[in-house]
Amino acid sequence: MVATFEDIAQGKYVLLTTFKKDGTAVPTPLWGALDGEQLLMWTVADSWKVKRIRRNPTVTIAPCDMRGNPQGEAVDAAARILDAAGTDKARAAVASKYGILGWLTVKGSVLRRGKSGSVGLAITAA
Repeated sequence: MVATFEDIAQGKYVLLTTFKKDGTAVPTPLWGALDGEQLLMWTVADSWKVKRIRRNPTVTIAPCDMRGNPQGEAVDAAARILDAAGTDKARAAVASKYGILGWLTVKGSVLRRGKSGSVGLAITAA
């Protein structure tokens, strides 16, 4: 049975795959929290995945383990970079889903990088 977008989004780890200009896939394991019909994620603002999403919002998501080893088939999706309010919502959703570890990770990132050092991503099914 093939996992749906919702099945993958509800998992503990999500393998977000972005694409380089030449089409090469770049997978990254991330935490994500389902919010309605979108998957909210949060990452470093100047990361390469953010740069690739700005250029090409086409992504895939798949279930994975904490090291990024795929645990099932990928589904096509689209990514969007969130504004400050959306990023705050993504941080809160991730912190809520992952409990004390999520809260510590989010707060530690804000202390280390400041609020503008990270950015939220909204992933929707293609």
